[in-house]
Amino acid sequence: MTTAETVFARPRATSAAAGTAVRRRQGFQHGGWFVAPFLVLFGLFVIWPLLRGIYLSFTDANISGEGESFIGLDNYREALKDPLMWDALGHSAYFTLLVVPCITVLAFLLAMLAHHIERGKWLWRLCFFAPFLLPSTVAGNLWQWLFNPGTGMVNHVLGIDTPWLTDKSYAMLAVVICTLWWTVGFSFLLYLAALQSVPDHLYEAAKLDGANAWHRMVHITLPMLRNITGLVVALQILASLQVFDQAVVMMDFGPGPENATRTFVQYTLEEGFTSYRVGYASAISVIFFLIIAAVALARMWLLRNREEAAR
Repeated sequence: MTTAETVFARPRATSAAAGTAVRRRQGFQHGGWFVAPFLVLFGLFVIWPLLRGIYLSFTDANISGEGESFIGLDNYREALKDPLMWDALGHSAYFTLLVVPCITVLAFLLAMLAHHIERGKWLWRLCFFAPFLLPSTVAGNLWQWLFNPGTGMVNHVLGIDTPWLTDKSYAMLAVVICTLWWTVGFSFLLYLAALQSVPDHLYEAAKLDGANAWHRMVHITLPMLRNITGLVVALQILASLQVFDQAVVMMDFGPGPENATRTFVQYTLEEGFTSYRVGYASAISVIFFLIIAAVALARMWLLRNREEAAR
């Protein structure tokens, strides 16, 4: 390129870059009007309550909002020494350890069944997903009736006399069973969509090489579903730690026998709306938020390390 061409090319490049910048700025200005309503609502119902809750955690506020005074870290010190809070956290963790593996495996098996079945495929998919559409109160009341020692179908069908809802040894297990039946449909749908995206030619090539169904599942299906499995596990962990609705409904809005089903969320609500200690409830809410954030960050860190190792 000659000197003259270079001199005339630079203004054109500069002009093109400036035009691109102007178009981007105009696009952002126009797009900003579309996202503004969401940002306003998000700030009003998410950001502001979060900041307000953090502030209240440093006060001795009650539910009336009167006599609110700053007390520093007293609520946090009390929370860390509160055995009831740690028991509730243990119940939520125990529930999570039971639900997450079971729901992941069950959702995968149901998706495999619905994917490979030939007749009535739509009916099977509807039956597996339909419970997820029910409100939590309906699911809780339904299983409360099913687990009723006198008239429930569970004991009648199994021929046993187990006090599911009145014995601390079985109460949390009853909540787990209800949760599996109620929420497995969402994870089932994720797995089913992922299975439909696996290329058929991989299975055909494996068949030509003599691989049986088990080998095809282990060496093709499971590796291809690795990312969706990570997503299912992460979502289920976050959802299970926040368990509340079905446990409260099944136990008649109580903590269960000997507080066996009192979860962290339930204990927070009891402190805030039963004991009227809004400041203390805010403090344990912040602690719970930090725990969930730590779990989410740990999952992201593990996923990133696994992706880097696979490269």
